[in-house]
Amino acid sequence: MSLPVSPLDDSDRLVLSDRVYDAIIDLLISGRVEPGQALRIEHLATLLNVSPTPVREALAKIEATGLVTRVAQKGYRVAPLLAEAQMSELIDARELLELGAMELISGELDGLVGQLEAAQAKHEAAAQRLAELPAGDPSVMVRQREYFEADWSFHLAILHQSGNRYVVQMAEALGGHLHRRRQGVVVGVNDSQFAVREHAAILAAFQQGDLPGAIAAMRAHMDQIRRRSLKDLAAQPR
Repeated sequence: MSLPVSPLDDSDRLVLSDRVYDAIIDLLISGRVEPGQALRIEHLATLLNVSPTPVREALAKIEATGLVTRVAQKGYRVAPLLAEAQMSELIDARELLELGAMELISGELDGLVGQLEAAQAKHEAAAQRLAELPAGDPSVMVRQREYFEADWSFHLAILHQSGNRYVVQMAEALGGHLHRRRQGVVVGVNDSQFAVREHAAILAAFQQGDLPGAIAAMRAHMDQIRRRSLKDLAAQPR
């Protein structure tokens, strides 16, 4: 097993914890580890040149997303890809959280509109860079990560605007964007052109000060994510 990162510096505990988390997420999503494969804390610590503690903390955090599972006395393993029913439930949960967060938004929207415009510009640029890659390009993992991070930053801006820290925490812990990213890497799916257009519709409603319209556009976006995700799952080799 190899990691697509350099050994990490143990000088800043908080930054280190975040970087270990990101490194293990990249490993899980890269396709370099198989579902069911054991993840040995000591081995990961050696690969990242850190102590076992931040690795253990990262795996405990990642367990909440469902990307890894922990078995008593046996440690952590890579979780299987989601089945259709699980993916549908995950999108249900995302829809409840994100639409619920939008219902909490009140007051002036100019600040949010500015954040969404910046996020949309990054999303469009990342989608363009991903679409321009030739088949088999070795930088595809980097570009996919950029794309999904830009995609999620758009959603996060809306979640933060709800003013409810627990809604944001639950959405992050749910890891729906991570499962979607993993699925896309495994199946080789690139639906960026659709997601960019759907985000644009949400943004347009916010620019017009139309919160109900933005909620309707987000609901339509979630419906399309569900349709594409289930279609992608059906295309996975058995």
